[in-house]
Amino acid sequence: MTPFGRPPREVAVLLGARAATFELGIACQVFGLDRSAEGLPVYDFALCAARPGLVPTSSGFSIEVPHGLERLESADLVVLPAWPALEEPSPPALLEALRGAVERGARVLSICTGAHVLAEAGLLEGRRVATHWQYAPRLAERFPRVQVDSQVLYVEDGPIVSSAGAAAGIDAALHVVRSAHGSAVANALARRMVVPPHREGGQAQFVETPVPTPGSSSDAALAGVLAWVPEHLDQEISVESLARRAHLAPRTFARRFRALTGTTPHRWVLEQRLVLAERLLESTELPVEAVARRSGVGSPDTLRHHLAARRGVSPAAYRATFRAVHGPGS
Repeated sequence: MTPFGRPPREVAVLLGARAATFELGIACQVFGLDRSAEGLPVYDFALCAARPGLVPTSSGFSIEVPHGLERLESADLVVLPAWPALEEPSPPALLEALRGAVERGARVLSICTGAHVLAEAGLLEGRRVATHWQYAPRLAERFPRVQVDSQVLYVEDGPIVSSAGAAAGIDAALHVVRSAHGSAVANALARRMVVPPHREGGQAQFVETPVPTPGSSSDAALAGVLAWVPEHLDQEISVESLARRAHLAPRTFARRFRALTGTTPHRWVLEQRLVLAERLLESTELPVEAVARRSGVGSPDTLRHHLAARRGVSPAAYRATFRAVHGPGS
């Protein structure tokens, strides 16, 4: 979701012939609870299906779905949780309603195998998309014009945000909140849910890879590095300096860091710098030069380059949007 459109007010969660309870719960937690007392956004939240009424779940019980496909006609955000019945074709009316929602400007968040329904509706052709690694080959084979990325936790491509399996839906949903309302709101919601506001790496870290032994001295050292970096982003940080802090050889450090986080030290540090830069742009009046320096990104030109690649806009445009819509006094 682009951060520069109107934040969503109406959220419709679309269910099929069966509902996946965990993924549905993610949508309910992020978009379906009234947290206005904590200063968090409140949405007009609705469950809908092609056939409203009692919908069975993959966990053995049923839930009452009160709305039909008409709720997609006004929704700003449509959420598709995991789709347990992949072997069954989706109702044509459901696919048409999805296409109509996107055509009139709605955003879509798919969690896990929800992406398969978007592909079935023809909404993913030529787009990059994420789904659970276990089902990625099936999606790629059935829809060869879809660019399936089985490595990432979530992907944003145009109006569609798609996530990998299960808990990656939390990452994608928080990304939607962050893009719409800013990092301060997303971070506050993440704290309320007791989850990290942003996870590094991708699905590769969860696909039959060795898990570091909890409590090992190297893991403790890496944990110390992960805690130290965000407090010292204004300093020059290299892989070699981090390896020294962890008392490891650089190559050993880089290998263990990737095993633990799913990404490289360089990419992880850059991500922390950009998160801080965005937070400073949103919440302070610091000049762009000072934001670049304090976040450790370097020069204003370097910050502009990375923010353009990350958000598609300049630092000034990013600040103007979030200061106007989400800043003090809004």
